[in-house]
Amino acid sequence: MSTDIADAPAASLSNPMTAKRRDIVLRIAVPFATVAALVVVWGLYVKLSGVAPYILPGPGAVASAFVSDWGTLAPALWVTTKITFMSLLLALVGGVGFAIFLVQSRWIEIAFYPLAVILQVTPIVAISPLILIYAPSTQVALLICAFLVAFFPILSNMVQGLKSVDHNLINLFELYGASRWQTLLYLKLPAAQPYFMTGLRIGGGLALIAAVVAEFAAGSAGAGSGLAFRLLEAQYRMNIPRLFAALLMLSLLGVAIFVITSFISWLSLHRWHESSLKREN
Repeated sequence: MSTDIADAPAASLSNPMTAKRRDIVLRIAVPFATVAALVVVWGLYVKLSGVAPYILPGPGAVASAFVSDWGTLAPALWVTTKITFMSLLLALVGGVGFAIFLVQSRWIEIAFYPLAVILQVTPIVAISPLILIYAPSTQVALLICAFLVAFFPILSNMVQGLKSVDHNLINLFELYGASRWQTLLYLKLPAAQPYFMTGLRIGGGLALIAAVVAEFAAGSAGAGSGLAFRLLEAQYRMNIPRLFAALLMLSLLGVAIFVITSFISWLSLHRWHESSLKREN
């Protein structure tokens, strides 16, 4: 009887750990199983329907092109990755800096925030020809285009976060004689962190989309071009397996960006913010 009582706490401690491990395994296994099932359905459809490879290649043909054309696609992937992350970094610095500037005064926000809205609502394809004319090089033009698209979500979320601070806490800081910069550093910026992380996740995906769209609009070609050019090249040559392989690379890059930004968000918020805390019920 005493042995059973002694073993009870150990069992109660192991059950939550087992449930946690099972939850992690399911979170990883279910998406992979879903993707695998879709690939199997795709392969069966191609095999049973007899569709031509130049219309819809099977998974095997795409995997073969992924391996055989790696020497051609990998440098283009690196160019697209570099433009995406550089534009995202610039958007983070510019978005946070401009958001801090806007919230300093209501009149500053009224004067300058509409300019950011105008940049956001103007299609990047429409202004990319002008950027290509004035930019010193095609790579700089692509970087500017991707920056403009990723900039606004970070700015918008950061402004919202800086303006959503509890006014009672602001009054407390004023009561203790905190300066404006102390209030910004120790209250407003930490409170705006969840909003910033949301903007980071959105901006990461948009930076990749904008980099590809900008390259389509620029029509850049040659050894220093990104995956967008390889997509167009494969389309013109009717090399559909290579086209699918390039699309697969873009998808994997987008997933990697989402995973990285989500992990950064989790690292920043999981100890204190409600959105990342594990609830018991």
